[in-house]
Amino acid sequence: MMNVINFAHGDFVMLAMYTASIVWTAFGGGPAAAVPIAAIILATIGVLSYLLLVRHIMRGPMLAQILGTFGLALLLRYSAFWYFGANFKTLPDDILGSPFVIGSIRIDAPRLLAGAVGLLVTLMLHLLLTRTALGSRMLAVAEDATAAQLMGIRPERMQAVAWALAAGSTGIAGALIATFFYTSPTVGETLAIVAFVTVAFGGFGSVPGALVAGLLIGVIEGLSAFLIGPVYKDVVVYLLFVACAVDQAAGPDG
Repeated sequence: MMNVINFAHGDFVMLAMYTASIVWTAFGGGPAAAVPIAAIILATIGVLSYLLLVRHIMRGPMLAQILGTFGLALLLRYSAFWYFGANFKTLPDDILGSPFVIGSIRIDAPRLLAGAVGLLVTLMLHLLLTRTALGSRMLAVAEDATAAQLMGIRPERMQAVAWALAAGSTGIAGALIATFFYTSPTVGETLAIVAFVTVAFGGFGSVPGALVAGLLIGVIEGLSAFLIGPVYKDVVVYLLFVACAVDQAAGPDG
C-alpha cells in the first residue's frame, strides 16, 4: 500500500518461522503461543526497518528502494545463518493432532489452520483499509503523501503503521507455515518470489486481488505437481507470470 517493494518480506516470514521453532523448543508452545509472539516481534522489526532504513531510501529513486530492501533481506538471511546455522528445522508432524480424512481426501490439520487463519487475516486487513479511519488515512498517504499532510495526516506515522501491519502479518504466516514446512535461513527467498508473483498477478495495493491470485497460484502449483511433477510446479507459475507480463507489455496492439 505504501508503494515500496519489500524484497525482505520473505525473510520476515523466515524469522517468524524460527520464532515458532524457538517457542516450541524452549517452552513446548504450539501455534497458539507462537503466533502472537511472532506477530509482536515481527511488527516491531517492521517498524524498526522503516525508521532505520526505509523512510530514508523512500526519498531516493526506485533503485534505492530495491537495493535497500534487498540488502535488508541479505542482512536478515545471513544473520540467521550465523545464529541458527544452515541445518533445516522442523516441528513435530502431530503438533496439531491427526489429519482430517474425508473420503479419499486427506487434509493435514496444520495446513487447514494456516489456510483458515490466512483467510481471516486477509479479511481483517481488507476491512481495516476500507472501513476504518486509519485505513482511509493510510490509503490517502499512499495516494498522495503531500496532500495527506496538508489535511493533517502524518505520512511517516501511517507508513510506520503499514510496515508494522505488513511485518506482523508475516509473523502470523511464518508461525503457521513452520508447522508443516521446513525452516532454514534460505526459505524466505523461495517464499518472497511466490509472494511477489502473487502480488503482481493480483495487482499492487489490492488485498482481494492478492487473495484471489494466491488461491489461483496454489491451485496451479497443486495441479502442476500432480500432472508434471513437484519439481516443476514453481516453473509453471513463473512461466505464466512471464507470459502475463509480456502480454501486458505488448498492449492491445501487441
